[in-house]
Amino acid sequence: MPSLDIVNKVDAQLLDNAINVARKEIVNRFDFNGSKSEITYDKKAMSIHILTENEMRINSIVDVIRQRMIKQNLNPLCLDFGKDQYASGFMVKKDIKVKDGIDKEVAKKIIKDIKDSKLKVQAQVMDDKVRVSGKKIDDLQAVITLMRSGSYELPLQFVNMKS
Repeated sequence: MPSLDIVNKVDAQLLDNAINVARKEIVNRFDFNGSKSEITYDKKAMSIHILTENEMRINSIVDVIRQRMIKQNLNPLCLDFGKDQYASGFMVKKDIKVKDGIDKEVAKKIIKDIKDSKLKVQAQVMDDKVRVSGKKIDDLQAVITLMRSGSYELPLQFVNMKS
């Protein structure tokens, strides 16, 4: 029976490369000359920490990170931007979480959309992915088309397609 998995995976090494290139670009930019801006990436917690002087610089750093992610073929939708937090003194801190995996609410929405499409497939949640199985590969390809047209605030990948 053909099946496929719908997942949200972020390549940690590509993200690390994008953060490192963004860090180098920030150091060399004229508008950041003499600023105390820091970008750190915690691989285990999958989060990016930004520390700088004002909100304008935070927005510039976030734009640079997004551009670098796009150049590394990473979708910036996987970033979860929290609120700006004021650190000691005049510094502004921002923590950005990297969404990895499909949470339960999004998985329920994906399964509901698949069932509403009246395709002859079965979908089930397995940990942080959704497995879809059907009798025909054409039905699975229709599911892929349906998922690409939907908006789930997550970059979805389709892996492990077996016939």
